[in-house]
Amino acid sequence: MLEDLLGREVTVSPADPVVAKDLPTTVVALYVDSTSRLSAVLGLELSLAAYAGAALGLLPPGGAQDCIEEKELSPVLAENVTELCNILTGLLNREEGTPRSKLHQVFLNGGALPADASAHLLALGRRVDLRVEVARYGGGRFSLALAG
Repeated sequence: MLEDLLGREVTVSPADPVVAKDLPTTVVALYVDSTSRLSAVLGLELSLAAYAGAALGLLPPGGAQDCIEEKELSPVLAENVTELCNILTGLLNREEGTPRSKLHQVFLNGGALPADASAHLLALGRRVDLRVEVARYGGGRFSLALAG
């Protein structure tokens, strides 16, 4: 899915789960079901968010590297990452007959997370943690935790 979206080769390997000290530099997206109940939490390490946002917008990797050094996404990269999080909703809605999820909110640049969101992102269980590398850009951790 990411290769098609970013137009670049993407390699994926297992990664360690997110820990509390990682949260200030993690872009977090919240997904809800049709009753507005939290259904999933996505965490993108700032480096992956910056590189994927740059690749999505066909921007040079240097701008993403500047954002990583400053520990803050530029407005353009923030918009691209929010769109990426919206498109990734498709990962949650693949199986017929399961409740549909939609993007509810994206926390950029270390915003304060709701307690239930951070708890799900940090909990072990129904989750996947991957190291994602975008060719000619860079990568970082991708964590998706189901909440229901």
